[in-house]
Amino acid sequence: MEPHPSPPPTRQPTRERAPVRDPRPYQIAVLAGLLVYGVFVLRFDVSPAQIAVTLGAGLAAQWACSRLSGLPRFDPLSALISSLSLCLLLRTGSLWLAALASAIAVASKFVLRVRGKHVFNPSNLALVVLLLLPGSAWVSPGQWGSVATFAFVLACAGGLVVNRALCSDVTYAFLATYAGLLVWRALKLGDPWTIPLHQMESGALVLFAFFMISDPRTTPNSRLGRVLFGVAVAALAHAITYRFFRTNGLLWALAALSPAVPLLDLLLPGPRFQWRPLAAPDLPSPKGASDETVVIPVSRDPLGMPARP
Repeated sequence: MEPHPSPPPTRQPTRERAPVRDPRPYQIAVLAGLLVYGVFVLRFDVSPAQIAVTLGAGLAAQWACSRLSGLPRFDPLSALISSLSLCLLLRTGSLWLAALASAIAVASKFVLRVRGKHVFNPSNLALVVLLLLPGSAWVSPGQWGSVATFAFVLACAGGLVVNRALCSDVTYAFLATYAGLLVWRALKLGDPWTIPLHQMESGALVLFAFFMISDPRTTPNSRLGRVLFGVAVAALAHAITYRFFRTNGLLWALAALSPAVPLLDLLLPGPRFQWRPLAAPDLPSPKGASDETVVIPVSRDPLGMPARP
């Protein structure tokens, strides 16, 4: 009796990708909701004209850069997040400076890249550039109040849970280190606990932690690299603010340490976070794919079932 012939071997892919819910629509809803609440309830010092110019310039820059880069479609989500962040933080009496900030933020994603990753967070870079330029531009960090800040924290934390954000570890590392340094400073100076608690009740701090330092396109690839990066940014920001007594320490620290991310990727390699259309596991991604869908490596358990990311 002849043995049953075995089926021909099939090529097993060495790497699989699975879609993850795109968190950007949720982030846009949170930022837009906070902006509306701030303008109509908290009376933010930002005019409707500045909001319109900031959003319009960001979308126009995204469209122009997409055409020049040969991308197959116009994707406004990332530009909206950067522009809304600028509406919440940037204050200026000049509409052309507001437009320039959005243009810098969006253009930096296409120009300042290392091995396909952004070097700087777009909003952070735009704010730093405008602070360095001579002109009437400043950052408004403490304008939300404790109630709005707490609601903002809950909304951002809910986004991490709902969307299973892959770079939340850098946010947790940053917040834990920064809060620990504030508590250490309060103990050293004999200050009451209300002081570090008040220092943590900053809408700018929440916006920075959940929308700037956690940007997956500008953080290290490995988990250890992201944790080290979050700790380093928190330590440098604390030193700039409370040792050198400079304002906007968070922005300066992130801008100063962002160029170190490529080095961390070399020393601590890890799976790279990408936004692109879902491709078959054993096929290359489409040429010219735009930043649209989150794609990550998937591991398998001993039974061959995909492990939950």
